[in-house]
Amino acid sequence: MYAELHAISNYSFLRGASHPDELVQQAAKLGYEAIAITDECSLAGVVKAHEAAKQSSIKLIVGAEFHLPEGCLVLLAKKIAGAMVLSAL
Repeated sequence: MYAELHAISNYSFLRGASHPDELVQQAAKLGYEAIAITDECSLAGVVKAHEAAKQSSIKLIVGAEFHLPEGCLVLLAKKIAGAMVLSAL
C-alpha cells in the first residue's frame, strides 16, 4: 500500500503542472491507497480532486504546503474540521 502525502497541482503557480483531478486519477491507476493534494498556501485544488476521488476508490487527504524561513511545512487535515482550520490560515 502506498499513499502520496505531498502532491502539488497546477494551482501552485509555476510549480505544479497537472490538474488535481488528473493527479487523483493517476494515483488510482497506480494503485495508491490515498493521495494528499497539498498546494502552496491554498486548498484551491481540493474541489476538483474531491470530485475525482468520488469516482475512484482512492482516499483524498486535504492539505496545504507553506514555505517558512526554517523550510517547507506540509499540513494535512485529519478531519473536515481540520480542513476548515487550514483554509483560515
